[in-house]
Amino acid sequence: MRYPLACAALAAAFLLVPASVQAQEFGRLEIFRVEGLPPGDTLSIREAPDAESPAIGQAPPRGRLRGFGCTNDTPSRLTWCRVKLGPIVGWARRRYLTPE
Repeated sequence: MRYPLACAALAAAFLLVPASVQAQEFGRLEIFRVEGLPPGDTLSIREAPDAESPAIGQAPPRGRLRGFGCTNDTPSRLTWCRVKLGPIVGWARRRYLTPE
């Protein structure tokens, strides 16, 4: 009986993704490598695609993230990608993500 629960979780996750990502690329899995950070820095994974949004995780340099679509439909007009690192699902700046 886990299938209905999994469907509900997927539907809820879909509703949290902006429409521009849903329409363009939602569901298209990409693997990214974290690149281009200043020495000693980590990549913040944020709750929403905005630098002012709370950080919910940190990805190390050269870390691997799963990506689920990107958007620049943000207040800053910067491109952000929906990413997953272990159990953390949030948003990271596309500038620091290199496709594998």
